Amino acid sequence: MGRPKRADEAGCIYHMLNRANRRDKLFFKDQDYEAFERVLGEAVARHKIDLFSYCVMPNHWHLVAAPRLGGEMSRFAQWLTLTHTQRHNAHYDTVGYGHLYQGRYKSFPVQNDEHFLTVCRYVERNAYAAELCETPDAWRFGSLHRWKHGTAKEKSLLSKWPIARHRDWIRCVTMALSDKDTKRLHWSKTRGCPFGEETWVESVARRFDLEMTMRPRGRPRKFPSTHKTT
Repeated sequence: MGRPKRADEAGCIYHMLNRANRRDKLFFKDQDYEAFERVLGEAVARHKIDLFSYCVMPNHWHLVAAPRLGGEMSRFAQWLTLTHTQRHNAHYDTVGYGHLYQGRYKSFPVQNDEHFLTVCRYVERNAYAAELCETPDAWRFGSLHRWKHGTAKEKSLLSKWPIARHRDWIRCVTMALSDKDTKRLHWSKTRGCPFGEETWVESVARRFDLEMTMRPRGRPRKFPSTHKTT
């Protein structure tokens, strides 16, 4: 079976994520998170990509980004994961112990409107939702802390958002997402389905040949025949 189709068009916004192999831990101490953030900074500097938000979690990470060149997101993600893997294995002397990541990164297009803010809220509250910190901006290994408390140099990693944050953004991030948004985001993460208004999702799915991401997996249910047999 071939790889699933993936959108990677210049100017589009994407939610990107990847997990450790077997859902093991990627990061064991603060220095591990900091090392990944250094690799992330190098990756952004090397590639034509805008990074809007991110969160680094114990066994996975989330990014919201937009490539400025077609195909650049894949090149960026490949360099990021390969370089992080090489440095992680060198540090822990685990070369030859198997894959660090579960596979290729996952991604889905995000509509450039309120849906973009919803995805950023989801990403920036990830550690808070997992009860790893008392407030969302207290998690040091994410864009919210960098945006609110970082130095000018640390903030320079992040690109200007295409639409403005809501007022009192940290309070917005603290608030739980609606059940509807949570379910739709889960579907997008699982299938790679675009996240936005229904008409936009259908249009983007056709343009990028992602119609299959909108359909449930598995075979159609079989219903018993209504014809009588003798």
